Amino acid sequence: MKVFKFGGASVNGIDRIKNLGPILQEYQSDQLIVIISAMGKTTNALEKVAEAFFEGNKDEAMELFQNVKTQHLEIAHQLLINGYSKCEMQLADFFTEIEWLLHDNPVRELDYNYDQIVCLGELLSTCIVSCFLNEIGIVNQWVDVRDLIRTDNNFRDANIDWNISQEKVLELMNNKIVERPNILITQGFIGATDDNESTTLGREGSDYSAAIFANILDADSLTIWKDVAAVMNADPKVFSNAVNIPVLNYSEVVEMAYYGAQVIHPKTIKPLQNKGIPLLVKCFLDSKLVGTKIHDKIIKDLPPIIVLKPKQVLVTMTTIDFSFVGDHHIQELYVLMKTMHLKPNLMQTGAISLMISLDDQPEKISRLALAVSGIFEVQVEKGLSLLTIRHYTNETIEQHLKNKKVVLHQQSRETIQYLHV
Repeated sequence: MKVFKFGGASVNGIDRIKNLGPILQEYQSDQLIVIISAMGKTTNALEKVAEAFFEGNKDEAMELFQNVKTQHLEIAHQLLINGYSKCEMQLADFFTEIEWLLHDNPVRELDYNYDQIVCLGELLSTCIVSCFLNEIGIVNQWVDVRDLIRTDNNFRDANIDWNISQEKVLELMNNKIVERPNILITQGFIGATDDNESTTLGREGSDYSAAIFANILDADSLTIWKDVAAVMNADPKVFSNAVNIPVLNYSEVVEMAYYGAQVIHPKTIKPLQNKGIPLLVKCFLDSKLVGTKIHDKIIKDLPPIIVLKPKQVLVTMTTIDFSFVGDHHIQELYVLMKTMHLKPNLMQTGAISLMISLDDQPEKISRLALAVSGIFEVQVEKGLSLLTIRHYTNETIEQHLKNKKVVLHQQSRETIQYLHV
């Protein structure tokens, strides 16, 4: 048993979808669970539908939704000949599901309506891809993941009910009444409540979905197919000398993600780490490339790993009465930032002051400054960048700090960080 996850870029257009055929043909002797994201920018388009609907602009919501419909029907028409009618009927059922909602007035909060609408992207893409693969002789079974992955009703960031989800997934896999093909196609990012209301799993939900299936089924491996050759030690769009990393371990990937690297979200790693399932990152543009293998073994001699976060602000808070900051003030501040969904990227504490690097979100930072104004004097410095280097060397530090003015610096044995202009 192997689990594959293909992101939106891998099914963004006719040629990309056709490219899945040769990849899956290489693994036809394996049992595969294939998780597929929404095509390209479909999620963004559906988010706009949800916003317009919730704001009461029904005509605008319907017009935006019509664009999504047209796009997917055109892709299906170009890909399919014999299987188009069947695919069109299934797509029509999904379209109707959303159109019924859009004809009513929103009766619940935005997050609820968001999930009912945005979940459609994955349903449409998997329907089309499944029909296409069947048409070219790669026999597969399409499955609605909402029948398998049970969640609570924390819409837009739902929590998995592992016991019920495991029961439903294993029931599907052990069902011998109908002869199953080796390939099952299903969706990432979405699930459903006990009341069959659609939910989404939050950031990087598709990767997380794939890890859930891998964990429940004790898969040999999970492969995430991307448009890059491998995980790299830096963003190649920013650093021209970035290099591929052939082997990593779970903890290193979690550290990279924590500091802002666009790799694998930590919540994807946990279900894999719990059962020692290796994670492979491979390139869907050239499946023969080695890619990156991520496991639980010790890794030595990693290159310096560089993460640059631009658009940072430094918030300096100094106690008004020169009292010590102390644990009490820090605890209050953490609670406040959590309430406002502000995550400190770097934090340094003095006797009477705190310095915090945050993403530049002017409205939230203004609210934070106002909320603490009774305790702290607040200064905000903008236009900064946060450079993080893991496994740093003097040469790497000198190279990346050249002509930079450092505002704040923090260092441990493995990691060094500079907030700079």
